[in-house]
Amino acid sequence: MSPPYEIYDLLQDYAGGTDTVGAVAIGLVWTYCEADAIGLAMSPGIPTRTLPWAGSLGGRPLADLASWVREFDPYQATLGMAAVNAGINRLGLLPDGLCLEPGANGNLAVFEHFLPQIRGKKTVVIGRYPGLDRYAAAHDLDLTVLERQPGEGDLPDAACEYVLPRADWVFITATSIPNKTFPRLAELSRDAVSVLMGPTTPWLPDLYHFGIDYLAGVDIADAEALRRTVCEGGGVRLFDTAVRYRVAPLSIEAGKQWARRMIARTAQERENLKQAMDAWYAQGNVRRFPQYSSLEFVNQRLSRLDTCFKRMWDEKPDEHPLFSRAGAVGDKQGPSLYD
Repeated sequence: MSPPYEIYDLLQDYAGGTDTVGAVAIGLVWTYCEADAIGLAMSPGIPTRTLPWAGSLGGRPLADLASWVREFDPYQATLGMAAVNAGINRLGLLPDGLCLEPGANGNLAVFEHFLPQIRGKKTVVIGRYPGLDRYAAAHDLDLTVLERQPGEGDLPDAACEYVLPRADWVFITATSIPNKTFPRLAELSRDAVSVLMGPTTPWLPDLYHFGIDYLAGVDIADAEALRRTVCEGGGVRLFDTAVRYRVAPLSIEAGKQWARRMIARTAQERENLKQAMDAWYAQGNVRRFPQYSSLEFVNQRLSRLDTCFKRMWDEKPDEHPLFSRAGAVGDKQGPSLYD
C-alpha cells in the first residue's frame, strides 16, 4: 500500500506556485476556488455556523490554501482540494480523452459511456449519484453503492473492505481525496477496473501509480455559468451548461504521453525563469531574484513529473532517440525528458 500521505504530497507539489486566490465560494453542493484558473470540489454537506477564516481567503497565496488538502477538518480539506484543482488547471494540460455530451442526465454521463463494459459485471460505485438507482434498474446493472450516509439500498462505507476486492469495476468519487478515504479505496480496488470521477478529480498522470485506470473529470465549458450555479446552490445543474465530463484512459502508454507533454511545458517554464534570473543578476541586482519562489515551485513540479515518468518507463520502457537514459533528479537513474 502507498504511504497514506503520498497523494497529498504530490497534489501540493503540483499545485504550488506564487498565484494568489481571486475568489472562493462554498456552495450548497460545490466549492469553488479561482486563481488563474478555476478549481472545484464537492462541499462537505456538514452544517456549520462558524468558519474562522471566512472573508479572509481572497488575496492569499494559492499554495497556502492548497496545503489544507492534508487537513481533516472537512471545510479546510474541501477548500484545499478546490485550490489544488485551480493550481493544476492553470497548467492547461489535459490528457487526451473524450468529452461526453451531457444528454438528459449529465451527471450520469460517465456511467452511460461505460455501459457496454459494465453490463453483466460486478460494479461498485463509491458515492451516491442522483438518479443512479433508476439508471441501474433500467439497464439491469449488477451495481452496489457505498455511501458515508447510506440511503435505501446503499451499503455503508465500511463495507468497502468486503465488497471492493470482489468487484470487476469500481467508480470512485474523487471526494474520497479530501475526505481521506482515497488511499485505502484505491488499494482495495487494484484488482478491478477503476475510474476516479467527478468535478473534484485532479488531472494528474501520477494517479496511474495508485491503480486508477481512467480519470473522469470535467472540462469547464462556461466559467460564468459555473460561478453562478455554485453560488446559487446548484448541484447536478452544473452539468447543464457549465461543465462537461471528460474521460481519459490512464494506461501506461497514455500516461507516458501525457507526462511527456507536461514535462516539456514545465521544462520550458523553468528555462524562461532561469533566463529571467540570469538577466536580473546581469543587471547588477544583489537582491534575491523576485521570482525565485516560482522557480522553486517549478523545479518541485518537474521533479514530480520526472519521477512519474521514470516509474512508468521502468514498468514498460520504450526507445526513442529524443530521450536520454541519464537520471535528471539527484543521482536517480532512468530516462529524463529534460536537462
